[in-house]
Formats: sequence, C-alpha cells, structure tokens
Amino acid sequence: MKLSQNHFLYYAAGVALLSWLLVKLTGVIEINRAEAPLHSPDYFSKGYIKWEMSDVGTLKNKVIADEMTHYSDDGTTQLKRLSMLFYNGKTSPWEVNSETGVLSSGGRDLFLNGQVDISRAGGLGVRELTIRTSNLKVKPEISHAETTEWAELISPPNKTVGTGMKLVFVEPIRVELLSHVKGKYEKK
Repeated sequence: MKLSQNHFLYYAAGVALLSWLLVKLTGVIEINRAEAPLHSPDYFSKGYIKWEMSDVGTLKNKVIADEMTHYSDDGTTQLKRLSMLFYNGKTSPWEVNSETGVLSSGGRDLFLNGQVDISRAGGLGVRELTIRTSNLKVKPEISHAETTEWAELISPPNKTVGTGMKLVFVEPIRVELLSHVKGKYEKK
C-alpha cells in the first residue's frame, strides 16, 4: 500500500485526535444519578381512605387521612389529620382522631402523636362516651389501644380522669384507667 492510498486512515486518526482534544479542553459533564436521602418517601396519597373487612365480610375498621406518606427504608407510613373508625356491629362505631400518626411496617401498630380524641355516639342501651388523651398506641388487628399518658373519660354527666389507659373496641368492650383515677359522678 502506498501512503496516498491510506487517506481514509489518516482522516479517521485525525478525527479521533480532534475528538480527544475537544473532550480534554471542554471537560466531560458527568451525569451522576442522585441518590435519594435515607428516609425519603416512595409513595404518597392525599385524601387517603382504607377499609378493612372482617372474616365474614363486614366492615371491621376504616382509616381516613388527609395525607399518607410511605417510606421504603423502614416500611413506616405517616398519616396527617387522621380518623380511624372501629366497627363492632352492635353499637355505634368508635372514632379515633389525631393530628398525626405513624403506622409501623406491617401495619400492626399505629402510634398516634399529640392530642387524641376517641368518641362513640350513644344509642339503644349505650351511653355516649368521649375520651381525651395523648400519644396513643393502637393495635388495629385486635381493636386495642393503650397509653401511659393522662386520660379523661366523659360520659355526660359523669367524668373520670386517670393516668394510663387500656381500651378494647370490640365486645366485650373494656375501658381501663391504670392509676391516679378520680371521678365526678351524678347521683340519681
């Protein structure tokens, strides 16, 4: 082969050299995939509603929240302005309201932060009941709630206060104040 017949090789080498020089002169902009912070949401919902049915197909409980955010790193779900209703079929549903809550991975424990209001409307053979407390741990699977904080039970005209409380939302319904219990009751 003669030098004049190798034009193509010279052009290819020249283009390669020129490309290399341009990369060195301008620098390569590296595009790195940004990693998500450790505790970042993987999905969320506004206007969240979840129903859970019993074994026989009746409504067991319902969760309503203005906002729901799930985190994949620990599997927790954070809820804002939430209301949880427990149905037992015989009486009015129990309604548990809180400003914020955290549902554990697997949904076994719901931790309600700050002020918590629990209520059940009166009905045939059942008196109205309102409970005010804070930092309540709810176990939705077994319809149970408990707190170590102060709790106030109001069933007009009666009022009972104490520290620490356990509550079972299904038959047999039980409300138990654990210590420092004081009450004001109307006499018949």
